[in-house]
Amino acid sequence: MQIDEATRDNARAAGGRGTPEQLLESIVDGINSGNLEGLLTLYEDQAAFAAQPGTLAHGLEGIGGALAAFIAMKGILDLKVTRVLEASGLALVTGVWTFDGTGPDGQPVTLTGQNADVLRRQPDGSWRFVIDNPWGTA
Repeated sequence: MQIDEATRDNARAAGGRGTPEQLLESIVDGINSGNLEGLLTLYEDQAAFAAQPGTLAHGLEGIGGALAAFIAMKGILDLKVTRVLEASGLALVTGVWTFDGTGPDGQPVTLTGQNADVLRRQPDGSWRFVIDNPWGTA
């Protein structure tokens, strides 16, 4: 999935990602609003996303597919950051989350997890995901 530079620049300017916590807030906003293009600007080009425990989607195309599945459930994501550890331009962010949506069969879906995410500070001072692991250490 390709994001043009103008879209990426606009999303960076609007995203308010000056702290790791703000980046996680942007994920919640993007999932809840269904803004896939905006969500993809939160990831480095070669980032990875744990779509399921033990399964990684790589690069923006893979991440886009995994995030589209969440968005398709038209749900509400609630996330609370519980810890941020920063060192040398990297951050490990942990938290707890719930997601309530609707499955492809029309039945309610409730997911919960404890995330463990790795972020990297970008040259412009913003943060982006290197590894987005909503399933924590599972």
